[in-house]
Amino acid sequence: MTGLRYVYAVCRPFKAPLQSQLTGVAGDPPRLLHHHGLVAVVSHVPERDFAEGPLRARLEDLDWLTETARAHQSVIDALTVVTSPLPLRMATVFRDDSGVRTMLEAREADFRRTLDRLEGRVEWGVKVYLEADEPQEEAAPAQKKAASGRDYLRRRSSRVRANEDAWQRAEAFASRLHETLSDYAEDSRLHAPQNSALSGATGRNVLNAAYLVPRAHSEEFVELVDRTKGEVPGMRVELTGPWATYSFAGEKP
Repeated sequence: MTGLRYVYAVCRPFKAPLQSQLTGVAGDPPRLLHHHGLVAVVSHVPERDFAEGPLRARLEDLDWLTETARAHQSVIDALTVVTSPLPLRMATVFRDDSGVRTMLEAREADFRRTLDRLEGRVEWGVKVYLEADEPQEEAAPAQKKAASGRDYLRRRSSRVRANEDAWQRAEAFASRLHETLSDYAEDSRLHAPQNSALSGATGRNVLNAAYLVPRAHSEEFVELVDRTKGEVPGMRVELTGPWATYSFAGEKP
Protein backbone atom coordinates (compact mmCIF):
# COMPACT_ATOMS: atom_id res chain seq x y z
CA MET A 1 0.00 0.00 0.00
CA THR A 2 1.35 3.42 -0.91
CA GLY A 3 0.82 6.62 1.01
CA LEU A 4 2.31 8.69 3.77
CA ARG A 5 3.67 7.23 7.01
CA TYR A 6 1.66 7.86 10.15
CA VAL A 7 3.70 7.37 13.34
CA TYR A 8 1.90 6.39 16.56
CA ALA A 9 4.74 5.87 18.99
CA VAL A 10 8.38 5.04 19.52
CA CYS A 11 9.45 2.14 21.72
CA ARG A 12 12.14 -0.42 22.38
CA PRO A 13 12.03 -3.68 20.40
CA PHE A 14 9.55 -6.14 21.89
CA LYS A 15 8.77 -9.79 21.20
CA ALA A 16 5.09 -10.08 22.09
CA PRO A 17 2.80 -9.78 19.06
CA LEU A 18 0.23 -7.05 18.78
CA GLN A 19 -3.37 -8.20 18.92
CA SER A 20 -4.65 -9.77 15.73
CA GLN A 21 -6.99 -7.78 13.51
CA LEU A 22 -5.66 -4.51 14.93
CA THR A 23 -6.20 -1.66 12.49
CA GLY A 24 -4.94 1.87 12.77
CA VAL A 25 -5.80 5.23 11.29
CA ALA A 26 -7.49 4.99 7.86
CA GLY A 27 -7.95 1.24 8.45
CA ASP A 28 -4.35 0.22 7.79
CA PRO A 29 -2.73 -2.27 10.23
CA PRO A 30 0.25 -0.85 12.13
CA ARG A 31 3.72 -2.26 11.50
CA LEU A 32 7.10 -1.94 13.20
CA LEU A 33 9.93 0.03 11.62
CA HIS A 34 13.24 -0.84 13.33
CA HIS A 35 16.14 1.60 13.32
CA HIS A 36 19.25 1.76 15.55
CA GLY A 37 17.64 -0.23 18.35
CA LEU A 38 14.46 1.84 18.33
CA VAL A 39 11.07 0.96 16.89
CA ALA A 40 8.64 3.37 15.26
CA VAL A 41 5.09 2.03 15.05
CA VAL A 42 3.71 3.22 11.73
CA SER A 43 0.94 2.68 9.20
CA HIS A 44 0.09 4.02 5.75
CA VAL A 45 -2.38 6.88 5.37
CA PRO A 46 -3.65 8.54 2.17
CA GLU A 47 -2.23 11.85 0.99
CA ARG A 48 -5.72 13.11 0.20
CA ASP A 49 -6.36 13.34 3.97
CA PHE A 50 -2.92 13.66 5.55
CA ALA A 51 -0.86 15.86 3.25
CA GLU A 52 -0.26 19.24 4.90
CA GLY A 53 -3.07 21.16 3.18
CA PRO A 54 -5.85 18.55 3.41
CA LEU A 55 -4.86 17.73 7.01
CA ARG A 56 -5.45 21.32 8.14
CA ALA A 57 -8.95 21.16 6.71
CA ARG A 58 -9.60 17.70 8.13
CA LEU A 59 -8.68 18.84 11.64
CA GLU A 60 -11.73 21.14 11.49
CA ASP A 61 -14.01 18.15 10.83
CA LEU A 62 -15.14 16.94 14.25
CA ASP A 63 -16.43 13.56 13.05
CA TRP A 64 -13.22 12.80 11.16
CA LEU A 65 -11.12 14.01 14.07
CA THR A 66 -13.00 11.79 16.53
CA GLU A 67 -12.64 8.71 14.31
CA THR A 68 -8.92 9.37 13.80
CA ALA A 69 -8.33 9.92 17.52
CA ARG A 70 -10.07 6.63 18.37
CA ALA A 71 -8.01 4.69 15.83
CA HIS A 72 -4.81 6.34 17.08
CA GLN A 73 -5.68 5.50 20.68
CA SER A 74 -6.54 1.89 19.86
CA VAL A 75 -3.00 1.35 18.58
CA ILE A 76 -1.48 3.05 21.64
CA ASP A 77 -3.65 0.91 23.93
CA ALA A 78 -2.54 -2.27 22.14
CA LEU A 79 1.11 -1.24 22.49
CA THR A 80 0.67 -0.49 26.19
CA VAL A 81 -0.34 -4.12 26.77
CA VAL A 82 2.97 -5.46 25.43
CA THR A 83 5.53 -2.68 26.05
CA SER A 84 6.04 0.87 27.37
CA PRO A 85 5.48 3.06 24.31
CA LEU A 86 6.39 6.72 23.97
CA PRO A 87 3.26 8.11 22.26
CA LEU A 88 3.70 10.77 19.62
CA ARG A 89 1.25 13.55 18.89
CA MET A 90 -1.77 12.55 16.82
CA ALA A 91 -1.30 13.09 13.07
CA THR A 92 2.50 12.84 13.14
CA VAL A 93 3.09 12.12 9.46
CA PHE A 94 6.15 11.68 7.19
CA ARG A 95 6.58 11.24 3.47
CA ASP A 96 8.08 7.73 3.64
CA ASP A 97 10.07 5.30 5.78
CA SER A 98 13.22 7.31 5.15
CA GLY A 99 11.58 10.36 6.72
CA VAL A 100 10.66 8.33 9.80
CA ARG A 101 14.24 7.06 10.14
CA THR A 102 15.58 10.60 9.83
CA MET A 103 13.27 11.67 12.66
CA LEU A 104 14.45 8.76 14.81
CA GLU A 105 18.08 9.68 14.27
CA ALA A 106 17.51 13.37 15.01
CA ARG A 107 15.74 12.63 18.29
CA GLU A 108 17.54 9.40 19.19
CA ALA A 109 19.17 10.65 22.40
CA ASP A 110 15.91 12.13 23.73
CA PHE A 111 13.94 9.01 22.81
CA ARG A 112 16.40 6.71 24.55
CA ARG A 113 16.51 8.84 27.70
CA THR A 114 12.73 9.06 27.92
CA LEU A 115 12.18 5.37 27.18
CA ASP A 116 14.67 4.46 29.92
CA ARG A 117 12.69 6.62 32.36
CA LEU A 118 9.31 5.17 31.36
CA GLU A 119 10.26 1.51 30.98
CA GLY A 120 7.83 -0.75 32.85
CA ARG A 121 5.62 2.14 33.90
CA VAL A 122 2.06 3.21 33.14
CA GLU A 123 -0.04 6.30 33.72
CA TRP A 124 -3.11 6.43 35.96
CA GLY A 125 -5.53 9.36 35.94
CA VAL A 126 -7.40 10.54 39.03
CA LYS A 127 -10.15 13.15 39.05
CA VAL A 128 -12.03 14.52 42.05
CA TYR A 129 -15.40 16.23 41.68
CA LEU A 130 -17.43 18.27 44.11
CA GLU A 131 -20.94 16.97 43.57
CA ALA A 132 -23.58 19.62 43.00
CA ASP A 133 -25.93 20.06 45.93
CA GLU A 134 -29.56 19.23 45.43
CA PRO A 135 -31.52 22.40 44.70
CA GLN A 136 -33.19 23.73 47.80
CA GLU A 137 -36.95 23.65 47.87
CA GLU A 138 -38.46 26.93 46.86
CA ALA A 139 -40.13 28.84 49.64
CA ALA A 140 -43.88 28.85 49.67
CA PRO A 141 -45.47 31.79 47.82
CA ALA A 142 -46.78 33.26 51.07
CA GLN A 143 -43.33 33.12 52.65
CA LYS A 144 -41.80 34.77 49.60
CA LYS A 145 -44.31 37.57 49.75
CA ALA A 146 -43.73 38.15 53.46
CA ALA A 147 -39.92 38.04 53.25
CA SER A 148 -38.21 41.41 53.46
CA GLY A 149 -35.23 42.48 51.40
CA ARG A 150 -33.10 41.92 54.50
CA ASP A 151 -34.38 38.33 54.78
CA TYR A 152 -33.55 37.69 51.12
CA LEU A 153 -30.01 39.02 51.51
CA ARG A 154 -29.51 36.96 54.68
CA ARG A 155 -30.56 33.75 52.94
CA ARG A 156 -28.43 34.57 49.93
CA SER A 157 -25.40 35.26 52.12
CA SER A 158 -25.94 31.96 53.92
CA ARG A 159 -25.98 30.07 50.60
CA VAL A 160 -22.77 31.79 49.47
CA ARG A 161 -21.02 30.87 52.74
CA ALA A 162 -22.20 27.27 52.43
CA ASN A 163 -20.85 27.05 48.87
CA GLU A 164 -17.52 28.55 49.96
CA ASP A 165 -17.24 26.09 52.86
CA ALA A 166 -18.00 23.14 50.56
CA TRP A 167 -15.36 24.30 48.06
CA GLN A 168 -12.75 24.69 50.80
CA ARG A 169 -13.47 21.16 52.06
CA ALA A 170 -13.21 19.85 48.51
CA GLU A 171 -9.86 21.57 47.94
CA ALA A 172 -8.51 20.24 51.24
CA PHE A 173 -9.61 16.68 50.38
CA ALA A 174 -8.14 16.90 46.88
CA SER A 175 -4.86 18.29 48.22
CA ARG A 176 -4.52 15.45 50.76
CA LEU A 177 -5.34 12.85 48.13
CA HIS A 178 -2.84 14.26 45.65
CA GLU A 179 -0.13 14.32 48.29
CA THR A 180 -0.83 10.70 49.24
CA LEU A 181 -0.86 9.47 45.65
CA SER A 182 2.23 11.50 44.72
CA ASP A 183 4.14 9.92 47.61
CA TYR A 184 3.28 6.48 46.24
CA ALA A 185 3.82 7.23 42.55
CA GLU A 186 7.20 7.86 40.95
CA ASP A 187 6.02 11.11 39.37
CA SER A 188 2.85 13.14 39.01
CA ARG A 189 1.35 15.89 36.88
CA LEU A 190 -1.41 18.34 37.77
CA HIS A 191 -3.60 19.23 34.80
CA ALA A 192 -6.05 22.11 34.55
CA PRO A 193 -9.52 21.28 35.92
CA GLN A 194 -11.90 20.10 33.24
CA ASN A 195 -14.79 22.25 32.09
CA SER A 196 -17.94 20.27 32.85
CA ALA A 197 -19.72 21.84 29.87
CA LEU A 198 -17.09 20.28 27.58
CA SER A 199 -16.43 17.01 29.41
CA GLY A 200 -20.06 16.23 30.24
CA ALA A 201 -19.09 15.19 33.78
CA THR A 202 -21.34 16.26 36.62
CA GLY A 203 -20.03 18.36 39.51
CA ARG A 204 -17.05 20.71 39.71
CA ASN A 205 -13.66 19.25 38.90
CA VAL A 206 -11.36 19.94 41.85
CA LEU A 207 -8.45 17.64 40.97
CA ASN A 208 -7.31 16.45 37.54
CA ALA A 209 -4.01 14.63 37.92
CA ALA A 210 -1.87 11.92 36.35
CA TYR A 211 0.47 9.55 38.19
CA LEU A 212 3.41 7.54 36.88
CA VAL A 213 3.36 4.10 38.50
CA PRO A 214 5.42 0.94 37.90
CA ARG A 215 3.19 -1.57 36.15
CA ALA A 216 4.01 -4.12 38.86
CA HIS A 217 2.68 -1.77 41.56
CA SER A 218 -0.52 -0.75 39.79
CA GLU A 219 -2.79 -3.02 41.83
CA GLU A 220 -1.67 -1.37 45.07
CA PHE A 221 -2.16 2.08 43.54
CA VAL A 222 -5.71 1.22 42.48
CA GLU A 223 -6.50 -0.04 45.99
CA LEU A 224 -5.09 3.16 47.47
CA VAL A 225 -7.44 5.24 45.32
CA ASP A 226 -10.43 2.97 45.95
CA ARG A 227 -10.05 3.41 49.72
CA THR A 228 -10.65 7.14 49.35
CA LYS A 229 -13.97 6.75 47.55
CA GLY A 230 -16.82 7.72 49.83
CA GLU A 231 -14.41 9.06 52.44
CA VAL A 232 -15.89 12.57 52.29
CA PRO A 233 -19.58 13.13 51.52
CA GLY A 234 -20.15 15.10 48.34
CA MET A 235 -16.79 14.11 46.81
CA ARG A 236 -16.60 11.81 43.77
CA VAL A 237 -13.27 10.18 42.93
CA GLU A 238 -12.74 8.76 39.43
CA LEU A 239 -9.81 6.56 38.39
CA THR A 240 -8.86 5.90 34.76
CA GLY A 241 -6.11 3.81 33.21
CA PRO A 242 -3.71 2.24 32.89
CA TRP A 243 -2.67 4.46 29.98
CA ALA A 244 0.45 4.97 27.98
CA THR A 245 2.55 7.62 29.70
CA TYR A 246 1.27 10.65 27.75
CA SER A 247 1.69 13.09 30.64
CA PHE A 248 5.30 12.08 31.25
CA ALA A 249 6.61 11.81 27.69
CA GLY A 250 8.40 15.15 27.94
CA GLU A 251 10.87 16.43 30.49
CA LYS A 252 9.43 17.36 33.87
CA PRO A 253 8.45 21.04 33.89
